[in-house]
Amino acid sequence: LLGAALCPTDPVLASSVVTGEPAEKGITARTRQLLSLESGANDGLALPLVLAAVAIAGPLTGTRALTESLWQVLGALVLGVAAGWLGGRVLRVAERSGSISPGPLLVYTLLLALFVLGASGLLRFDGVLAVFVSGLAFNAVSSVDERASENKIDEAVNRFLVLPLFVLLGAMIPWREWGQLGWWRGILLVLGVLLARRLPVLIALKRPLSLSWRDAVFLGWFGPIGVSALFYLTMEAHRLGADPKVLAAGTVVIVASTVVHGVTTAPGLVLYRRAATGETGETVK
Repeated sequence: LLGAALCPTDPVLASSVVTGEPAEKGITARTRQLLSLESGANDGLALPLVLAAVAIAGPLTGTRALTESLWQVLGALVLGVAAGWLGGRVLRVAERSGSISPGPLLVYTLLLALFVLGASGLLRFDGVLAVFVSGLAFNAVSSVDERASENKIDEAVNRFLVLPLFVLLGAMIPWREWGQLGWWRGILLVLGVLLARRLPVLIALKRPLSLSWRDAVFLGWFGPIGVSALFYLTMEAHRLGADPKVLAAGTVVIVASTVVHGVTTAPGLVLYRRAATGETGETVK
């Protein structure tokens, strides 16, 4: 249960690593795109793993878990593609015909995301994955200039909206449950997850993904755990009942990842840029 909930990379926290002027100047475009795509996609694709864990730990049968996984994932893909593509095409036609005045895409895309999320809830699809896929489909029918002009606004609003969640998490840290978990066990758990969850895998995939050493280490380290893990921990607690040990272990890793990856972002960008300069003799492009 704990491993399934903690496996996805959080796209909200990962965006702070790959967006902004320092990241765009210091990190190659392909590396930033890989982290953005992986964090956005596996946020929803972790659902089958969570359902499999719930089936092993509870009354949910394997057949029912497989059926539910296929329904939620495939349904999310179909709904996301259809809604994103249709929404983008309707907007373009309306702008060309003069039915609406051109303006920021933020409000439109926010309403599109809320529509997809609501429809996913009614149809029992994977809402997180459906919203991500709809964004990809909408992005496919928009221009490069539009995406570039909206990027800074989207990231600013994204961080502003997620801020209350982390404030609430900090205010509700279960200190007592952490103490019962054991401080040394908690520290070893955090170190084990942060060091072994991604880094060995990315290093092993270095050649198949055509990554340099600096890119493999960068992608292996910066896989923050955050909102998505909270979502899946809550889902598991709802289906099986809250397990104090799972919740305590999950929250201690989430808090540690938020702090550690947040603190190491700026030094990591500097080290990445120095490594790139040392390998090529010139700045990253």
